[in-house]
Amino acid sequence: MSQYNSDLLRLLDERGYIHQATDAAALDALAAKQVVPGYIGFDATAPSLHIGSLVQIMLLRRMQQTGHKPVVLMGGGTTRIGDPSGRDESRKMLTDEAIDENIASIRTIFEQILTFGDGPTDAVMVNNQDWLGDLGYIEMLQKVGTHFTVNRMLTFDSVKLRLEREQPLTFLEFNYMILQGYDYRHLAKEQGVRLQMGGSDQWGNIVNGVELGRRMDGAELFGLTTPLLTTADGAKMGKTAAGAVWLNEAGLPAYDFWQYWRNVDDRDVGRFLRLFTDLPLEEIGRLESLEGSEINAAKTVLADEVTALVRGNDAAKAAAATATETFAGDGIGADLPTLSVDGEGIRIGAALVALGFAGSGKEAKRKVAEGAVRLDDRAVSDPGLIVVPAAGEQLRLSLGKKKHGLLVAK
Repeated sequence: MSQYNSDLLRLLDERGYIHQATDAAALDALAAKQVVPGYIGFDATAPSLHIGSLVQIMLLRRMQQTGHKPVVLMGGGTTRIGDPSGRDESRKMLTDEAIDENIASIRTIFEQILTFGDGPTDAVMVNNQDWLGDLGYIEMLQKVGTHFTVNRMLTFDSVKLRLEREQPLTFLEFNYMILQGYDYRHLAKEQGVRLQMGGSDQWGNIVNGVELGRRMDGAELFGLTTPLLTTADGAKMGKTAAGAVWLNEAGLPAYDFWQYWRNVDDRDVGRFLRLFTDLPLEEIGRLESLEGSEINAAKTVLADEVTALVRGNDAAKAAAATATETFAGDGIGADLPTLSVDGEGIRIGAALVALGFAGSGKEAKRKVAEGAVRLDDRAVSDPGLIVVPAAGEQLRLSLGKKKHGLLVAK
């Protein structure tokens, strides 16, 4: 670990957030002497962010915890274009109304994790549509376009990888990095922002913004990125076989959210505790040193802490109680995911897919063939079995020992 003087960089370093920084020494000196407003941008492509964005949200929380000002930038304007970073195809266009609804929904996540207000270290949320929407095309080309060369833009991974894979890259998407750079320049001028943060895939975009502020205004700006976050088995955070792990309750029930963290790989426990909880490092060290079946206690702590942070204490307690009831009681917890079934019933395979336990009918059929599926603790051998719950009846459908749901009559 490096020796930092500021509480901000020392905390980020100790907990494993730092991958790259444009000038770490100068940023450290600045953060040690004054409040630093720093921002991260989030596009509004869905009503919720997923856990792949949680490390970035935690960066903003760490800023606030160390006396600095988090600025949440919602990409109301850039969502209309689409960031080509890490993508093989163009993003689907959304209506203005859909984008505004998504932003309102996403805000509830940040309100759970950050403190908003008018104070010097209170978080604020801004929308880049407010300034990008007023930019004239000719004005944009004259003021900003001259500071970007096509030669250099073609070297960035977000562009180069798409071209190497012979996937179309629209001219609209090609402009994304210019607009992101302009966002930084605007926030620096209007709100005194000095730091932009993001994932490692955003390094090129962040450097563009740092350089644009220097060229246009002579501003000293900074950039910082986090490591690419993958699980111990190499999978990208945020996705599972059953779909995205959404942060909002409407996207994923609290019990399923809690279960995701309870079921992480043993090797990820310590790292995730440092990144996603406020537990002291000494306690994290104790928990990650547990071995054998005792590591499950650390996973429960992880699930409790992250769920409480993202969904609230009541949701965390309810999810934990449901898990206890499911595994130690009668197997029917109050917070289990529920599927309503009409009078015609539903095939077991279709029910597994609908509950998110299988990604496809083919996978569901394979799980049944493996003997991993049970209905009210009775093994299921036929994926085409039709289940018709009676009025008031709750049938428990289980996949393995960790996934349980209820089938009820409509």
